[in-house]
Amino acid sequence: MSAVQTGTRTAQQQAWDVAARVCDPEIPVLTIADLGILRSVEVYDAGSPGDAAPQLSAPKPAVQVTITPTYSGCPAMEAIRDDLTAEFSREGYAKVDVLMVLSPAWTTDWMSETGRAKLEDYGIAPPSGHSRAGGHSGPVRLALQVKCPQCQSLNTRELTRFGSTSCKALYVCQDCKEPFDYFKVL
Repeated sequence: MSAVQTGTRTAQQQAWDVAARVCDPEIPVLTIADLGILRSVEVYDAGSPGDAAPQLSAPKPAVQVTITPTYSGCPAMEAIRDDLTAEFSREGYAKVDVLMVLSPAWTTDWMSETGRAKLEDYGIAPPSGHSRAGGHSGPVRLALQVKCPQCQSLNTRELTRFGSTSCKALYVCQDCKEPFDYFKVL
Protein backbone atom coordinates (compact mmCIF):
# COMPACT_ATOMS: atom_id res chain seq x y z
CA MET A 1 0.00 0.00 0.00
CA SER A 2 1.33 3.39 -0.87
CA ALA A 3 0.58 6.40 1.27
CA VAL A 4 -1.58 9.01 -0.46
CA GLN A 5 -0.34 12.54 0.11
CA THR A 6 -3.07 14.98 1.17
CA GLY A 7 -1.70 18.45 1.85
CA THR A 8 1.24 17.93 4.15
CA ARG A 9 -0.19 14.86 5.94
CA THR A 10 -0.62 11.45 4.40
CA ALA A 11 -3.96 9.65 4.36
CA GLN A 12 -2.40 7.21 6.83
CA GLN A 13 -1.55 10.01 9.28
CA GLN A 14 -5.01 11.53 8.91
CA ALA A 15 -6.63 8.16 9.61
CA TRP A 16 -4.42 7.67 12.68
CA ASP A 17 -5.61 11.06 13.96
CA VAL A 18 -9.25 9.98 13.53
CA ALA A 19 -8.67 6.78 15.51
CA ALA A 20 -6.54 8.55 18.12
CA ARG A 21 -9.38 10.81 19.20
CA VAL A 22 -11.61 7.89 20.29
CA CYS A 23 -11.84 7.85 24.08
CA ASP A 24 -11.71 4.92 26.44
CA PRO A 25 -15.31 4.36 27.68
CA GLU A 26 -14.18 3.48 31.21
CA ILE A 27 -11.78 6.43 31.60
CA PRO A 28 -13.16 9.09 29.24
CA VAL A 29 -10.24 11.51 29.74
CA LEU A 30 -7.95 9.02 27.98
CA THR A 31 -7.94 8.35 24.28
CA ILE A 32 -7.11 4.90 23.01
CA ALA A 33 -3.82 6.39 21.77
CA ASP A 34 -3.04 7.76 25.27
CA LEU A 35 -3.76 4.32 26.68
CA GLY A 36 -1.55 2.62 24.10
CA ILE A 37 -4.18 0.18 22.86
CA LEU A 38 -4.24 1.75 19.37
CA ARG A 39 -1.63 -0.31 17.54
CA SER A 40 -1.95 0.54 13.85
CA VAL A 41 -4.15 2.17 11.22
CA GLU A 42 -3.98 1.17 7.55
CA VAL A 43 -5.76 3.01 4.74
CA TYR A 44 -6.66 1.26 1.50
CA ASP A 45 -8.89 1.72 -1.56
CA ALA A 46 -12.37 0.38 -0.83
CA GLY A 47 -12.98 -0.21 -4.54
CA SER A 48 -16.20 0.33 -6.40
CA PRO A 49 -19.53 -0.70 -4.93
CA GLY A 50 -19.78 -3.50 -7.50
CA ASP A 51 -22.20 -2.03 -10.00
CA ALA A 52 -21.43 -1.46 -13.68
CA ALA A 53 -22.18 2.29 -13.55
CA PRO A 54 -19.16 4.51 -14.09
CA GLN A 55 -17.73 6.18 -10.98
CA LEU A 56 -18.11 9.95 -11.08
CA SER A 57 -15.77 10.47 -8.14
CA ALA A 58 -12.85 8.62 -6.62
CA PRO A 59 -13.81 5.70 -4.41
CA LYS A 60 -13.86 6.49 -0.72
CA PRO A 61 -11.02 5.03 1.34
CA ALA A 62 -11.38 2.13 3.71
CA VAL A 63 -9.48 1.64 6.93
CA GLN A 64 -8.26 -1.21 9.08
CA VAL A 65 -7.59 -0.36 12.73
CA THR A 66 -5.72 -2.73 15.03
CA ILE A 67 -6.23 -2.49 18.78
CA THR A 68 -4.97 -4.51 21.74
CA PRO A 69 -7.10 -4.79 24.91
CA THR A 70 -5.62 -3.96 28.28
CA TYR A 71 -6.50 -7.55 29.19
CA SER A 72 -8.16 -10.34 27.22
CA GLY A 73 -11.58 -10.03 28.88
CA CYS A 74 -11.81 -6.24 28.76
CA PRO A 75 -15.52 -5.36 28.38
CA ALA A 76 -14.70 -1.94 26.89
CA MET A 77 -13.38 -3.39 23.61
CA GLU A 78 -16.82 -3.77 22.04
CA ALA A 79 -17.64 -0.13 22.81
CA ILE A 80 -14.25 0.98 21.47
CA ARG A 81 -14.84 -0.98 18.25
CA ASP A 82 -18.26 0.67 17.85
CA ASP A 83 -16.82 4.13 18.59
CA LEU A 84 -14.05 3.62 16.01
CA THR A 85 -16.57 2.52 13.40
CA ALA A 86 -18.79 5.53 14.13
CA GLU A 87 -15.89 8.01 14.08
CA PHE A 88 -14.55 6.78 10.74
CA SER A 89 -18.06 6.65 9.25
CA ARG A 90 -18.60 10.31 10.26
CA GLU A 91 -15.35 11.12 8.45
CA GLY A 92 -16.64 9.47 5.26
CA TYR A 93 -14.65 6.24 5.18
CA ALA A 94 -16.39 3.60 3.08
CA LYS A 95 -15.43 0.62 5.21
CA VAL A 96 -14.00 0.19 8.71
CA ASP A 97 -12.44 -3.05 9.91
CA VAL A 98 -11.38 -3.20 13.55
CA LEU A 99 -9.04 -6.02 14.46
CA MET A 100 -8.38 -6.98 18.06
CA VAL A 101 -5.02 -8.63 18.63
CA LEU A 102 -3.87 -10.21 21.88
CA SER A 103 -0.21 -10.64 21.01
CA PRO A 104 1.93 -9.00 22.04
CA ALA A 105 -0.02 -8.49 25.25
CA TRP A 106 -0.72 -4.89 26.24
CA THR A 107 1.43 -3.40 28.97
CA THR A 108 1.20 -0.15 30.89
CA ASP A 109 4.59 0.65 29.34
CA TRP A 110 2.60 1.51 26.18
CA MET A 111 0.76 4.38 27.90
CA SER A 112 1.87 7.83 26.82
CA GLU A 113 3.26 10.36 29.27
CA THR A 114 0.32 12.57 28.31
CA GLY A 115 -2.04 9.72 29.24
CA ARG A 116 -0.34 9.25 32.61
CA ALA A 117 -0.69 12.97 33.35
CA LYS A 118 -4.37 12.90 32.31
CA LEU A 119 -4.98 9.98 34.68
CA GLU A 120 -3.48 11.86 37.61
CA ASP A 121 -5.45 15.04 36.78
CA TYR A 122 -8.60 12.88 36.68
CA GLY A 123 -7.88 11.55 40.18
CA ILE A 124 -6.46 8.12 39.25
CA ALA A 125 -2.89 7.39 40.26
CA PRO A 126 -1.01 6.43 37.07
CA PRO A 127 1.04 3.24 36.91
CA SER A 128 4.45 3.65 38.45
CA GLY A 129 7.49 1.86 37.15
CA HIS A 130 7.69 -0.52 34.23
CA SER A 131 6.09 -3.89 33.69
CA ARG A 132 7.95 -7.16 33.52
CA ALA A 133 6.45 -7.82 30.09
CA GLY A 134 8.96 -9.26 27.70
CA GLY A 135 10.82 -11.23 30.37
CA HIS A 136 12.99 -8.45 31.77
CA SER A 137 15.54 -9.79 34.16
CA GLY A 138 17.31 -7.81 36.79
CA PRO A 139 16.86 -6.64 40.33
CA VAL A 140 13.95 -7.80 42.45
CA ARG A 141 11.13 -5.27 42.34
CA LEU A 142 10.00 -3.85 45.67
CA ALA A 143 6.49 -2.68 46.38
CA LEU A 144 6.57 1.10 46.66
CA GLN A 145 3.95 3.45 47.97
CA VAL A 146 1.49 4.90 45.50
CA LYS A 147 1.27 8.69 45.43
CA CYS A 148 -2.16 10.17 46.17
CA PRO A 149 -3.38 12.06 43.08
CA GLN A 150 -5.26 14.52 45.34
CA CYS A 151 -2.60 15.69 47.82
CA GLN A 152 0.56 13.97 46.45
CA SER A 153 1.18 12.16 49.77
CA LEU A 154 2.96 8.80 49.77
CA ASN A 155 1.17 7.84 52.97
CA THR A 156 -1.32 5.58 51.17
CA ARG A 157 -2.50 2.01 51.49
CA GLU A 158 -4.21 -0.48 49.24
CA LEU A 159 -7.80 -1.26 50.21
CA THR A 160 -8.40 -3.90 47.56
CA ARG A 161 -6.38 -5.24 44.64
CA PHE A 162 -9.39 -4.82 42.33
CA GLY A 163 -10.99 -1.40 41.99
CA SER A 164 -13.70 -0.07 39.68
CA THR A 165 -12.20 -2.13 36.82
CA SER A 166 -9.76 -5.05 36.76
CA CYS A 167 -7.02 -2.68 35.55
CA LYS A 168 -7.19 -0.65 38.76
CA ALA A 169 -6.70 -1.18 42.49
CA LEU A 170 -8.49 0.83 45.19
CA TYR A 171 -6.27 2.85 47.54
CA VAL A 172 -6.88 5.34 50.34
CA CYS A 173 -4.69 8.26 51.37
CA GLN A 174 -3.90 8.24 55.09
CA ASP A 175 -3.33 12.02 55.05
CA CYS A 176 -6.28 13.51 53.12
CA LYS A 177 -8.45 10.39 53.72
CA GLU A 178 -9.58 10.33 50.08
CA PRO A 179 -10.02 6.98 48.32
CA PHE A 180 -8.61 6.76 44.79
CA ASP A 181 -8.03 4.30 41.98
CA TYR A 182 -4.50 3.27 41.05
CA PHE A 183 -3.94 2.09 37.49
CA LYS A 184 -1.92 -1.09 38.04
CA VAL A 185 1.39 -1.79 36.32
CA LEU A 186 0.65 -4.63 33.92
